[in-house]
Parts: sequence; structure tokens; C-alpha cells
Amino acid sequence: MDSVAKPRIKEVLPEAAWEILERDPSAVLVDVRTKSEWAFVGVPDLSSLTSRLLQVEWAQLPNMSRNPRFVGEVLEQLGDEIPQTFLFLCRSGVRSEAGAIAVLDHLASLGQSAECVNILGGFEGDLNEGGHRGHKNGWKVAGLPWRQS
Repeated sequence: MDSVAKPRIKEVLPEAAWEILERDPSAVLVDVRTKSEWAFVGVPDLSSLTSRLLQVEWAQLPNMSRNPRFVGEVLEQLGDEIPQTFLFLCRSGVRSEAGAIAVLDHLASLGQSAECVNILGGFEGDLNEGGHRGHKNGWKVAGLPWRQS
């Protein structure tokens, strides 16, 4: 028996996430950051693709408490169409992993399946040596399309 646990969620770099969105028009990008992050930092721009962007907060300000309606809000925005592939994005890749697991578990409880993928480095990326995001890795540093709202 293999004692090494396999990760429950696939992880990809932002460039690979973009390639998935290009290849699979039914894939959905779920941005789990806060409304403030969307407004002040920016959001992915999928206007050149047919893939959809959903914006659903995983945690809510002011105390970053978990959104108890996260999965329900994701499913509401999808309507009756459950994609085969969900890509999850946050600031640096932590909240998005939690959101991906929540959606994966919920779908499994309904006897449904989908690939839930976490985007490593998130939208802004990890902190650099100077303690700043947006310089080391992530969606924006990769030069992928984004816009200010």
C-alpha cells in the first residue's frame, strides 16, 4: 500500500490554466477573492475566450470569515450547466484550493464529478523578498489578460 497521499486537487501554473481555458470553452474560472480585491487589484479578462469567469467570495470582509453559501453561489451562477473543468483562483493559491475542495466534495455528494484545479501563485502571486506581491509569480506576472473593474 502506498503511504504517500495523492493530492485531491490538481494544481497548475497560471499559463497552464489559460491554456485549459483556451482549449475547453466549457471550462469555468472561479475567482474566489473578495469584492475589494476584484475592485482594487483587478480581475482576469476572459473576453477573448468563450470560457466563463465566476466571482464568488470564499471568505468575506471584514474578518475574512468563510462564506457559508460559497458552493451554492457557484452553482447558482452556473445554472443547470456543470462544467467538466473548474479552475479556482485567489490572491496566492490558498483560498482557491479550499474552494476547489468544497466544490469537489459537494459534487461528489450528489454523485457528480468534475475536475477541480487550483491555480498556483493565484492572481497576485507570492510575496517577494521586499514583502510585495505582483512581482514574483501569479496571473498578472505571467502577463495573462486582466482588467481593472
